[in-house]
Amino acid sequence: MRRLIGIAWLCCASAVNAGAQKYEPLAASVRAALHEAVSDSRPQVSSFKSPLEATNWLTEMSGRLARRIPDRNYRIDLLRSIHYEATRAGLDPHLVLGLIQVESAFRKYAVSTVGARGYMQVMPFWLKVIGRPEDNLFDMRTNLRYGCTILRHYLDIEKGDLYRALGRYNGSLGKPEYPNLVRGAWQSNWSYASPAGLAANAR
Repeated sequence: MRRLIGIAWLCCASAVNAGAQKYEPLAASVRAALHEAVSDSRPQVSSFKSPLEATNWLTEMSGRLARRIPDRNYRIDLLRSIHYEATRAGLDPHLVLGLIQVESAFRKYAVSTVGARGYMQVMPFWLKVIGRPEDNLFDMRTNLRYGCTILRHYLDIEKGDLYRALGRYNGSLGKPEYPNLVRGAWQSNWSYASPAGLAANAR
């Protein structure tokens, strides 16, 4: 059943006007804050509370993502990076997984009709806005850093209203289709309750 739901959401993703964030003039202080958030070059460390939590989560999510990304090592690296960047930005990693499914269907080199790039379909104008024109939006960690930072920015603008923040992320503020797709993908394919027992065997 989950497989059928996943295929349905994957098909819906191609119909979405992905990654159409709209340019809006930003105050210098906001630009500076976004630049600082994206430029943080500290090494990626574990964003999990314990090795057990990491093993459980990565095992479960890796199994769900295997059909889309067969390479296990790359899949685990991507999942670790999603969890790290989402947690760093104060976002639910499962929300970010749902957003990526809708935006790019987990295609690293996806490019939308309006030029948005990568897993989280980041619009290139953000490179200039944030002041880092040399950044490569097809680089996995760079794309995730930008995408999570931008979604956090929109959540802050909308005072935590996820529906409106997702609308801004997609460039469709006020329309229900995109927020509903992301919520649906999140809840149907990426919801997760931490198990109380021992970690499952790594896949």
